[in-house]
Amino acid sequence: MKKLNIGVIGAGIVGVNCAAELQSLGHQVTLLDRKGIGEECSKGNAGHFATEQVFPLAEFSLLPQLPKMLLDPLGPVALRPGYIPIALPWFIRFITNMFASKRQHNKAALQAINQHAIACYQERLKAANASELLILQGSLLVFEETPKELVEAHYRQYRDAGVAIELLNREQALALEPNLVDTVQHALYFTEVGHTSNPHQVCHAIADHCQRIGAVYKQFDVKSITHTLQGVVISNGSEQINFDRIVIACGVWSKTLLNTLGYNLPIEAERGYSLDLSCDSDNPLLNRPVASAERRFIMTPMSHGLRLAGTVEFAGLEHPANMSRADKLFDNAKHVIKTIPDYDANNAQEGQRWMGSRPSLPDSLPVIGQAPKHENIYLALGHQHLGLTLGAITGKLIGQLINESPTDIDLAPFNISRFN
Repeated sequence: MKKLNIGVIGAGIVGVNCAAELQSLGHQVTLLDRKGIGEECSKGNAGHFATEQVFPLAEFSLLPQLPKMLLDPLGPVALRPGYIPIALPWFIRFITNMFASKRQHNKAALQAINQHAIACYQERLKAANASELLILQGSLLVFEETPKELVEAHYRQYRDAGVAIELLNREQALALEPNLVDTVQHALYFTEVGHTSNPHQVCHAIADHCQRIGAVYKQFDVKSITHTLQGVVISNGSEQINFDRIVIACGVWSKTLLNTLGYNLPIEAERGYSLDLSCDSDNPLLNRPVASAERRFIMTPMSHGLRLAGTVEFAGLEHPANMSRADKLFDNAKHVIKTIPDYDANNAQEGQRWMGSRPSLPDSLPVIGQAPKHENIYLALGHQHLGLTLGAITGKLIGQLINESPTDIDLAPFNISRFN
């Protein structure tokens, strides 16, 4: 394969992994972003390499729960009333993916790609001299009030899907995480997942490595893309850059760019919130990510202390963040762990509360592949809750496609043609 001049649009976790893979394969890569490396959804997420998440989000059991969830403005799911007409087509597509045949198809695709996620990160972070950023101590999903028979049903569902899992009672859960409250009755222990103490640093470590081996980073707000027989021309309105190939990896912001190329991308900004609490790093409050099944949020030990993350909010890209949703995470955490640092919402520090827009598609699958009508354009976007998890394997797959090599998995389920 001859050396190509490749532009990667988007310097989040998916983009930096694509850039690093392509540069390591001998191509000349320019990594472009309108804001900076890891400055959007990749910055304040939960830091959880969630390979256990093989079940698509669309399932019929959600439907009876949605009215109650949506009526609570601080509940785990919120839909801004004025945004309902805009979001409605997405929700209709989401519901159609609940049917058994589609759900099974999407689950099989997630299982196939997730099984490569951790190994690809181990290879990528080793090359970047940052292996310590991937911590393999599993994660817990804890239950306070859910009847034991339902917890056992969840356990069997994961086990039968090939997820490495153990069912724990209260004593076993407390042995792993002594700071859990005594009201935790059961836990599912996902033994082969991982987390990072700093997801933003993961982005920078990979981007730094990418530049050390010859890639170039350029702050550039791409406004238009022109496909030619010779390659691709991108423009920010005042400057043009020519490439042999480009990779579009700018998450929810990819929709506008793809519309100009004639592709329909039913992607929504599924806004998530996080809250950072500082504590003594020598005495961590938790040893691994702990998610609450009933309260629908997750706590992850970080280099600075503890990150609380979660919630789903549909309000578009322009509506101001509702940081009371981040504050609610603290209220939830007080019910799940015994010791927690003080937090006063009225005196929150700058940057302590965060909101990021997950790029979510209605079938829970990302778009990975060559653009059907543009042979010089490749797509790596729409990873919803699994952007961090699938970053490294997505980069590897994009490298295999551009080098015209066999791919590690069948990419047909991830092609954008499923929406067009």
